[in-house]
Amino acid sequence: MKKEARTLHSKAVDSLVIAVDHFNRAWDRGRTEAVLIMLDRAFELLLKAIIVHKGGNIREKAKEGTTIGFDVCLRKCFSDAKLKCLSEEEVLALQALNTLRDAAQHHMIEVCEDLLYVHAQSAVTLFTRLVLEVLKKPLRDEIPNRILPVCAKPPSDLSVLFDVEFEDIKKMVAPGSRKRLDAKAKLRSLAILQASLDGRRSQPTEAELDKVVKRINAGDDWRVIFPGVSTLTIHEEASGPGLTIRITKNQGESVQLVQEGDPNATVVAVKKVNELDYYNLGARDMARKLKLTQHKMLWVMDRANLAADPDHHKVIKVGAMAHKRYSGPCLKKLREILEDPAVHDAYSNRNAPKVAINA
Repeated sequence: MKKEARTLHSKAVDSLVIAVDHFNRAWDRGRTEAVLIMLDRAFELLLKAIIVHKGGNIREKAKEGTTIGFDVCLRKCFSDAKLKCLSEEEVLALQALNTLRDAAQHHMIEVCEDLLYVHAQSAVTLFTRLVLEVLKKPLRDEIPNRILPVCAKPPSDLSVLFDVEFEDIKKMVAPGSRKRLDAKAKLRSLAILQASLDGRRSQPTEAELDKVVKRINAGDDWRVIFPGVSTLTIHEEASGPGLTIRITKNQGESVQLVQEGDPNATVVAVKKVNELDYYNLGARDMARKLKLTQHKMLWVMDRANLAADPDHHKVIKVGAMAHKRYSGPCLKKLREILEDPAVHDAYSNRNAPKVAINA
C-alpha cells in the first residue's frame, strides 16, 4: 500500500474509534454531533485512502493543495470503474450520513437513540468490509473486536422505530405545546433523509419544517410525508455482528443516478420511476439510432468502457430473464465518441492490438 494511502487509512481508523467511543460513553453532552462528525470524517479519509491505493487522484485540479470533498469521493468510488467499491445502497447510506453531519456541524439536529445506533453500527459494518476487501487490512488488526457501538436493545425494524419517533413528534407539535423547536430538530433528521433519497443535498428551511408540522397536525402519517424514508430497512449481515441499511425495491422505488452538473444533487437518489424509463434502449435500438451495425456499436462500448458506468448501462432482470439496457446519456456519449474519425479507423483495423478509446 502507498504511504499516503496507509496514512489516510490510519487516520480513518482513528476517527472511527473516536466516533464509537463517543457513542458508547455515558456523557450525553455533544454526543450525537461528535458521533456523526467523526463517522463522516472516518469515511471521507477511508474513501480517499482507497482512491489513492487504486491509483486515483484526490487533488482538486482547480485548487492547488486542496483535496476533493466527500461527494466527489463517493462519486469516484461508485461510478468510476477503476475505483468502484460501493453499491447503490451503501452510497445512499453514506450520503445520508454526510447530510446529517452537515446539520450537526452547522446548525442543530436531534437523532433518536435507536436511529443513531443504526447509523453507527451500519457505519462500522461498512467500514469493516471496505478495509478488508479493498485494502486487505482487517479492522480486527487495528482495534479490538469489543470496539463496537453498544445498544441494550438493538432495533430490528426501522418502520417501528419511526412509528415511535413520530408519535413523540406529534405530541410535541400539538396545539399548545411549547416543544415545537425540539420537534423541528427531530423532524430535521427525517427531512434530511428524505431529501437525500430524493437526490437533493440540502437542509430543510424553517418554512419547510413549518409545512411538515401543519401536515402532522392535519393527521398525515410519516409514511406519506416522508415516502422515501419508508423504503429504508435494516438488513442484518449473515456473518459477524453489525447492520447495514439498504433500500427495499419491492415498493415501487428504484435507484437512479443524478447528473454531476447539479450543485444540489447527491450522488445517487431514489426516484419513483421505472428503471426501464431511464435505461430505455436496447443494443439494437442504440445501433439503429447511431446508424451502425450492432457489432460496431458494442465494439465501441467495450473499447470506451461505457458499460462499466451505471449512468450508461445496467442489466435489468424481468422475471428470470436478464436484459442489457442503455440510457439516453449513453447514446449521447457514443455520438460524441464517434465524431472522432480515429474511432472508425480503429474499428476497421480491429484485429490489431486492442487500443482503448478515450470516453
